[in-house]
Order: sequence, then C-alpha cells, then structure tokens
Amino acid sequence: MSSNPATIPGDVFDVRKVRKFIELMNEHDLSEIDLRQGDQRIRLRRGPEAVTVAAMPALSPAMAAGGGGGERKPAGAAVDDSKATFIRSPMVGTYYAAANPDSPSFVKVGDHVGPETTVCIIEAMKVFNEIPAECAGRITAVLAQSGDAIEFNKPLFRVEPD
Repeated sequence: MSSNPATIPGDVFDVRKVRKFIELMNEHDLSEIDLRQGDQRIRLRRGPEAVTVAAMPALSPAMAAGGGGGERKPAGAAVDDSKATFIRSPMVGTYYAAANPDSPSFVKVGDHVGPETTVCIIEAMKVFNEIPAECAGRITAVLAQSGDAIEFNKPLFRVEPD
C-alpha cells in the first residue's frame, strides 16, 4: 500500500469516506452522523434542504475581523417574494462578501448583476470558490454576512429579475 501524505489512514475527513457516509445516511434514512477522531470532528445532518457538514475550517483572524459584511434585510420589512429570484449557495462552506477584508463587497443592495457577475466567495475545504449570480436583475437583499457558515442551497441574495 503506497503512502500518500495527504491522506491519513482512518482519517474521517477523507472525501471518499464522507461520500460513503452520505450514501449510508440516504440508504438507511439517517438524519445525522456525528464522528470524532481525536480533536477532529465531523457532523453530517440531513434536513429539508440538504446534507450539512458542520466541520468547517477555522477562519483566519484577518477574514474573521471584517471583509465586507454584506447588508441584511430588515426583519420587519414587508417584501413581495412572488417575483423574486434567489441566488443560492451551490455548496457547504464559509461565505465571504469580498475578496479580502480590505476590499469592497462584490455586490450590495441596489447593484445590477448578470449571469457572469461574481457575487461572493465560498470557502470549502480550503478552496476559495467565486460564485456567479447565474441570473440577471437587481440585488434587493443580501442574506448572509462574511464569515457565516453556509449550507448547500441556502439563499444568499434576493434578486428582482429584469
């Protein structure tokens, strides 16, 4: 058996094992798996929207300190969602509104976006993924803040279509 330094035998964070755990959850209709290995932990939860991976990499102090917070919709505001489109997270990870703490947010309320417009970054497994809008319209609400742990399919932006 060859030794691969990137994979530790028995490591609960091995992607192949995580996929197998998800298959077992689906096969046996389990709602949650919680595993611990030393000081490492992974929790998989299945809910109405998706499987959630709760073990996320820690934020660097620079990213946790700021980085374009993103505006949140006021709690009491009445909004007609019948025509709204939502830009949803394509993955589980950590949401960032800007490329770095010193940069402005990719988009803000009132901005017009097109399908190719980068709206945010989601960090997943130490990879920073630029997320395109994949729709056209005007941003009417930013539903996440930098540093938020984001689940698959979570609404990130409300868009009023063109």
